[in-house]
Amino acid sequence: MKRLSIWTSLLVTALVFFIALPPFQCVSAQKKKLPDPNRVPTLARTTSRHEVRRLSYGGTLTLVGSPAGSIRIEGWSKSEVDITAEIELRADTEADLDRLGVLNTFMVDDDSNHVRVMTVGTHDKAFMRRAAKKFPKELLGLPWKIDYRIRVPAAIDLDINAGRGPVTISGIEGDVRLTAAESETNLKLGGGSLAVTVATGKVNLTVPSRSWRRGGVDIRVAAGTITLELPPGFSADFDGEVIQSGQINYGYAGLEEREKPGLTSRKMKGRAGSGGAFINLTMGAGIININKTTISNQ
Repeated sequence: MKRLSIWTSLLVTALVFFIALPPFQCVSAQKKKLPDPNRVPTLARTTSRHEVRRLSYGGTLTLVGSPAGSIRIEGWSKSEVDITAEIELRADTEADLDRLGVLNTFMVDDDSNHVRVMTVGTHDKAFMRRAAKKFPKELLGLPWKIDYRIRVPAAIDLDINAGRGPVTISGIEGDVRLTAAESETNLKLGGGSLAVTVATGKVNLTVPSRSWRRGGVDIRVAAGTITLELPPGFSADFDGEVIQSGQINYGYAGLEEREKPGLTSRKMKGRAGSGGAFINLTMGAGIININKTTISNQ
């Protein structure tokens, strides 16, 4: 009985001690405290990188952008792709910035008619498995971005995959395909096959000439605003639809009904001038604006 009493006393003492421990001490060995995803690291580092590749007229530029950052692409007269990138990293120590700087960057691959600019970094699980299997997990979610400014031959095709950030494209005569997660996209284009898909944000297309030369336009936005700026005397056929909520605003006097249902607040079947290339605008929830602008001196 005495031995049983001693074991009972020890068990009761152990239970009282365990219950008296603060909760975090009881689970500290099982789970580490996760970092606050909203906290901004104390250090920032910005580096510049410049690359030049030859690309003939009629070639293609493919760009896979970073999770965040701006993209500006301009057409010019040279047979070159000129890439300037500003890479911004954030971390709490210089050592962590050094580690991130090795991984968060971009690669350029080129052949005679195709230049590929591919962003790589901690956001890419497949890349990280190849390049840094034992990379510290607490550094994976730190914010970073790359701002691209790229000049390309005017008569090439573009294939752009963007993340979050503004996109500007001008002076391109070839086909353009753009997808973005969240963006304010500004386009000044006058021809080619244009296909734009944006999950959230604004797409502004300014057409500097009185007709769309070759191809057509297909712009789709899940939530946000589409604005089309047209010069006086513009000719094209228009299809548009607001699927969930919102409306179409008609600020271009030259737009007339092409077929039923015509020009309503949610659907558009219209024609400007003598018709021509098809311009298709689709909005999930938001606003479509058709506005008048003036012809530039280009």
